[in-house]
Amino acid sequence: MKEVSRRQLKMSGELKKVAGDFFAREASSHTLITVTDVDIAPSLTDCTIYITTIPVSKQDLALDFARRMRTELRTEIKKKMYLRSLPFVEVKIDEGERNRQRIEDILNEEKLSGRLTSDLL
Repeated sequence: MKEVSRRQLKMSGELKKVAGDFFAREASSHTLITVTDVDIAPSLTDCTIYITTIPVSKQDLALDFARRMRTELRTEIKKKMYLRSLPFVEVKIDEGERNRQRIEDILNEEKLSGRLTSDLL
């Protein structure tokens, strides 16, 4: 795996903030869209924004919404960030975060039922 440059990390952080603010403002009040991560290509021309939703049942609708709003999001990025070239934006569900939450839920259930020993925690 290639090492991420300092510029990529900085830009990723800024994009995460701008996208998070954008989705918080534009999404309906029935669904909470959270930006969990942003991956940006070394060329800085492409980025993938990873999101999660609450409730999970609205995940597909939120992803469709986020993908439809990519043009508006790019306009927001252009306004808020100084960039030589505006990256193409892709939006995906953060399955890693969803899996982490599920593992945490299972561990908590096991802990509450007394099936886990303290040395495993």
